[in-house]
Amino acid sequence: MKPITLKNSVLIFSVVFSALGIISCNNDNKQQHASTTEADTAMVFPKGNKVTNDNFTGTVWLNYLAENDTTYNVNIGSVTFEPGARTNWHLHKGGQILLVTKGKGLYQQKGEPIKIIKEGDVVKCPPNIEHWHGATKTDAMTHIAIGTNTNIGGAVWLKPVTDEEFSKVPE
Repeated sequence: MKPITLKNSVLIFSVVFSALGIISCNNDNKQQHASTTEADTAMVFPKGNKVTNDNFTGTVWLNYLAENDTTYNVNIGSVTFEPGARTNWHLHKGGQILLVTKGKGLYQQKGEPIKIIKEGDVVKCPPNIEHWHGATKTDAMTHIAIGTNTNIGGAVWLKPVTDEEFSKVPE
């Protein structure tokens, strides 16, 4: 075994110090990545304004992202439903697409069973078909609602979804 010289000890110190620096940088990157991941799971868009009309039951928030104009014929909103909140029955003359961005919710077309929808689901609501959507009794849900072909006409709001109708959620 060779004796440790000043030259060797400087080399050993440099290697250890560099390794500690690399480990420290990796930990910083992991912490930054963890923070980004946490931020990514937060709201994609701000909640917007609390809805105060009679077209919804419960607490609902709406943030208009793009409103209809003569070029795009579409309206887009981020809608957040607190647990138990839902739309009234309604239809869209030009159809609607829902992109679930957070949580778990419900969707039902007239005459069909209620479907559970969750983050990552895409729901196509056909033109002129009565339907409703919202949160489950225990979970909040946020979706992007896209009113398509608005040049044909917008939403036609109908009667509220009754508690009896809402309670027919599949297990």
